[in-house]
Amino acid sequence: MATRELHIVEDDATLARELANRIVSDGRRALEGRETFALALAGGSTPKATYALLAAEFADALDWSRVRFFFGDERCVPPTDERSNYRTAHDALFAPLGIADATVFRMHGEDEPTSAAGAYAAKLRTKLACTSAGTPIFDLVLLGMGPDGHTASLFPGSDPLTDDALLVRAPYVASFAMYRLTLTPRVINASRAIVVATGGYAKAPALHAVFDGPFDPIHYPIAVLAPRDGTLDFIVDREAASRLAPR
Repeated sequence: MATRELHIVEDDATLARELANRIVSDGRRALEGRETFALALAGGSTPKATYALLAAEFADALDWSRVRFFFGDERCVPPTDERSNYRTAHDALFAPLGIADATVFRMHGEDEPTSAAGAYAAKLRTKLACTSAGTPIFDLVLLGMGPDGHTASLFPGSDPLTDDALLVRAPYVASFAMYRLTLTPRVINASRAIVVATGGYAKAPALHAVFDGPFDPIHYPIAVLAPRDGTLDFIVDREAASRLAPR
């Protein structure tokens, strides 16, 4: 199992730039040995800033036509809804870079949730290389972390490994009164690399609990991240790291 690597940066602007650099460096490395680079995108303010930065300053840094874009989670809304992770990525990254629709594989949040989850799992199996056990393999999965310790759409209060074999599931999130679609830990932990990017004082208690407290994935689902053969990096700003024990 990989150990968690912690990288502390000064502020949210630096956080977005570090994440952009990481996407490009992992992409270049993947494309040296494979035809495509399989990237799972995240929602949230830091990824949105990162996508805008990639489009503005990194347009020539990577052969974007060879990137295959997927999503780690999605709200069950149409793709035009302002809450849609797909729409965020489309407006900030895909449209500015002229990314071809054929290279973007979105979760269909507008469909019936359970059917949409099953359809996305099937798509992953056909579009990605798989382990001997049939688990799709991403080159890089981007994740955030909420103040409550959730990641993707794995929320506190239930075992994040519930229905892990489904690869993609559709939990009902009572705090938001809506269904969501999410990759399960089985898929996330099969990735070659996972990067969690998060910032702000509101994240400090959860980050402290995950790094310095007991293993508690029911209350802090992000604790379940443990890639079998890949790497796990947390890139956080000083505000989020403010309660961590000295290292």
